[in-house]
Amino acid sequence: MTGDIEGPLAARVLDALLREDYAGLRRFVRDRTLELPGRSVRLLRARPVFLSELVVDPGQGLRLRDVFQAVRAVADPRDDTAAFERECLDALAAVTLRSDARPAVHRRLARIPDGLRRGPGTFYETLAAYGDHPVHPAGQGRTGLSMADLSRYAPEFAPSFPLRWASVRDPVLSGRLPCWWPRPSDVGLESAGALFPVHPLTVRRVREQPGADLAPGPYLRAGPTLSMRTVVVAPLAHLKMPLPTSTLGLRNRRTIMPGTLADGALVERILREVLACEPGLPVLLADEQTYGHTDDPLLAYMVRRFPAETARAHIVPVAALLAAAPDGGHVIERWDVEELFGAYLSALFAWNVTLFRYGIALEAHQQNVALVLDDAAPLRLLIKDNDGALIDPARLREHLSPSPGTDPRDLIDRRMTTGDPETLARVFVTITLHLCAAAPALGLDERGLLPWRTGLTMIRERLDAALGPGEAFLRSRTLDAGALPGKAMVTAGTLVDKARTGAADINKHYGPPGPNYLRDATCF
Repeated sequence: MTGDIEGPLAARVLDALLREDYAGLRRFVRDRTLELPGRSVRLLRARPVFLSELVVDPGQGLRLRDVFQAVRAVADPRDDTAAFERECLDALAAVTLRSDARPAVHRRLARIPDGLRRGPGTFYETLAAYGDHPVHPAGQGRTGLSMADLSRYAPEFAPSFPLRWASVRDPVLSGRLPCWWPRPSDVGLESAGALFPVHPLTVRRVREQPGADLAPGPYLRAGPTLSMRTVVVAPLAHLKMPLPTSTLGLRNRRTIMPGTLADGALVERILREVLACEPGLPVLLADEQTYGHTDDPLLAYMVRRFPAETARAHIVPVAALLAAAPDGGHVIERWDVEELFGAYLSALFAWNVTLFRYGIALEAHQQNVALVLDDAAPLRLLIKDNDGALIDPARLREHLSPSPGTDPRDLIDRRMTTGDPETLARVFVTITLHLCAAAPALGLDERGLLPWRTGLTMIRERLDAALGPGEAFLRSRTLDAGALPGKAMVTAGTLVDKARTGAADINKHYGPPGPNYLRDATCF
């Protein structure tokens, strides 16, 4: 099985390194051939063109060891090539394990009745976990976790497990706890400080913390969502907890820094004010105002409450649209593919172009944007996890007078504010355009569900319709741009530290620009 998986994975990894021009790798390209130490690699003209014009031919027996050899040959001695290799090998092992488990998991999911597939549960989250990240080639790897850990707790295996709890002294708390929150006696304690949920994978680390007393008994069963550290615990509630792992790069730790919870809650309040001023936008927001944290990034939680409108709807993350459905076909085929994709694009661009007008760009990628599909109402978007937003405070004040608790100047992470429209536009392009619009269109084409030409035309038309006369700048950076920015996720996330990339935020570090597939006829 591994031999069937490693070649395409190695090609995707090398594609990413070429796209990011890691260590000047592109200088070794000659006449559509990449001359690596010890071997030559064929490059093909991308059809269709998306983030790059040339891609590695996946059918030439490439192996990860070939990629590792190439990286070692060009790397700076300070680059963390060992971590990069571990990340790729972890991804290979995880994809192999996932592929072996998929038939049995799909058989289990196929037995779930339609009524239990609705609401913000685990059904579509599990299906989404079988897809690959559109940009990061090793996105399935989770550094520091064993294969046994994954099979017990990762979303692609659809597990259910009991949560542990700890009594925490002197935490910072915000919001109202839900009715299902345990009492000390529920977890085997006579009395306690504040009770914090603890993921089973974090128990050992929490047990060592001087500010926490681990309760002897478990309480509540949970099922993982696509993010793994967020779990479903009630029909309209998720719980986010730290995990001792990294995803999408060694430096992308899945712990929870204290300030991110307060910052995400503040951004949510700003978004609610925008919606109050723009009531026609087809958007629902998850409530993320209840949280607790300490100075320890492994002791924190956030309660996510979902709107009542989501209870009877299919809540389909964008990452799940192209997933194989357990009943046959693909998830999106439950609906009319072209009609649904068009309605989704209209909602996506209406929301994000409006936010850009207010000086806001969300890091709302395929995992954090879901389609709310209900026969009784038009399509809406469900937005969650806002701690990666970027906001121009001055531009926001032109449209909104900040009420208490909604001033972006109060954000703890100052990297979330900017006065540079170019910086905002890069987030819009790399997240909204690349990941949420073009990547699904490419996937629809690859699966024979909607031709790329049709999908791309729909993207252009919906974006053009959303861009009003006041959006000339954003139009110049999208529809009329000579090239489009792309993220350098592998370089900044694992190989090169921030001191040398100059990236204040590794999730907003960019490589060489790529082709503008929106305007170039050759992109077909």
